[in-house]
Amino acid sequence: MAKTKKVIMLGNEAIARGAFEAGVKVSAAYPGTPSTEISEYLVQYKDSLYCEWSPNEKVAAEVALGASIAGSRAMACMKHVGFNVAADPAYSISYIGVNGGLVFMVADDPGLYSSQNEQDTRMVARAAKLPVLEPSDSAEAKEYTKLAFEISEKFDRPVVLRITTRLAHSQGIVELCEPCANQDKPYVKNIGKNVMMPNNAKPRHAVIEQKNAELALAANTMDINRVEMADTSIGVITSGIPYQYVKEALPNASVLKLGMVNPLPKELICDFASKVDRLYIIEELDPVIEEQVKAWGIEAVGKELFTVLGEYSANMIKAAILGEKADFAQPAQAPGRPPILCPGCPHRSVYHTLKKLGLHAAGDIGCYTLGAVAPLSVVDTTVCMGSSISSLHGMEKAKGKDFIKNWVAVIGDSTFMHTGVNSLINMVYNNASGTVIIMDNSTTGMTGHQDHAATGKTLMGDAAYAIDIPTLCRAIGVKNVISVNAFDLELLEKTIKEEQQKDEVSVIITKTPCVLLTKGRKPFCVVDTEKCKGCGLCLKPGCPAITKQADGKVMIDDTMCTGCGLCAKLCKSGAIRLVKEG
Repeated sequence: MAKTKKVIMLGNEAIARGAFEAGVKVSAAYPGTPSTEISEYLVQYKDSLYCEWSPNEKVAAEVALGASIAGSRAMACMKHVGFNVAADPAYSISYIGVNGGLVFMVADDPGLYSSQNEQDTRMVARAAKLPVLEPSDSAEAKEYTKLAFEISEKFDRPVVLRITTRLAHSQGIVELCEPCANQDKPYVKNIGKNVMMPNNAKPRHAVIEQKNAELALAANTMDINRVEMADTSIGVITSGIPYQYVKEALPNASVLKLGMVNPLPKELICDFASKVDRLYIIEELDPVIEEQVKAWGIEAVGKELFTVLGEYSANMIKAAILGEKADFAQPAQAPGRPPILCPGCPHRSVYHTLKKLGLHAAGDIGCYTLGAVAPLSVVDTTVCMGSSISSLHGMEKAKGKDFIKNWVAVIGDSTFMHTGVNSLINMVYNNASGTVIIMDNSTTGMTGHQDHAATGKTLMGDAAYAIDIPTLCRAIGVKNVISVNAFDLELLEKTIKEEQQKDEVSVIITKTPCVLLTKGRKPFCVVDTEKCKGCGLCLKPGCPAITKQADGKVMIDDTMCTGCGLCAKLCKSGAIRLVKEG
């Protein structure tokens, strides 16, 4: 028997290990918390597989599909809102099925730790008729990843592996195994299966209904759907991370733990329900399991007691079912600490200038979303990746050119490559006149500095052609493309004023690297308290390295300061000077 080793792993790390052990050949993803680290951990196995950052999740899903059709096991990784972007191919991939096993790894974010909504991937997967597996700890995350590929190939179905933030970023013991001796499947031309035009899709719909029915029947005897009988006065159906809370809150209850949450094992659920006096269904977010169970005529208690909002906890379950209060004192409430741009962030100077000019910004998803936070408070809208440019365009078409003279669209370089470029094409094509500011900090910043198509480096660490964003903008028809250093306040302000007056599309690119990409000792600013007049001009951009003292003068924390010099440029009394690195 092969030797095994047990290690402690994050859930995301365990999924990467599971993909390696399952013999995955291709993985494609776009960074999105809480799923990002899966791909970053997967790179350590690059001698055995290929992985990439794709421009967006739609492309990632299609890359994975291509690998599957060719006969290799493949995976596409994303967060829940990324699954929306991938939904277009995913619904049709469901009809096509697989050749090599195909898994969509989707991470939901109950509690909105890093997302714009709390959507439930199980709902999307049900609509797309995709099977869903849901692990409850790191060990299961690895094993379910392997199982997902087996189920995919056995039932000719793409499979969704659904996790949540709590699992992605918590640790558990995982047993490492050798990768399986999985062999690629030969490619066989099959137009009826792989070409989704109406005459082919109609019979494929019947096929997936049959396959899902077979899968639902098999789910009744799958080991991942297990009954833990104990006190029959209380029975609980649960899955994923909530299973851990149930075991802590109700250690004596009987539990049906579901590892497959779509399709559901009807016979197993009915049998379990018949053996308990009172049945509870405990699941975070939407009542996906509950609605189906109740539709079968089974009496159960679910969202009558439990919220559809945020994460659950053991104490919440105790309180809801047993009426018990938390068995420990509530911690003191810490003062609120809203997120803020890092000291030295080039986005801060852009937002300071926009605020000075009295402009509104249609925003996007990324670090620069924090321009909505006081004291900058410039970003008025944020919806999804690429929406800033499209929103600005819609405003102009609704209210006219004069209305958007007080508006700009702001978007990051990675987000521009994701879906912003399509929106800019739309502006040019439909004769718009808005100003778009691409805040190019040379990375995918908010998710931890991942590369993208304009940085010149791949996820595998290989050098690549770096798409030139100014050239790209001109190629799609933008006549006015200007690049500016974000910290050149005078030129930045002048450029924004000039471009705002033009009656055609303008793109301003503030190309200044993320300060966290720089290495080594940084310069920093210091305050001459004799010269400081306490005017507060340096405080307006909201840099966390600058604080106001009791005497009204300011102090700069040199351990936080990165020496961007924004405060020095704003100081009219010359009280702030830059100290170069030693």
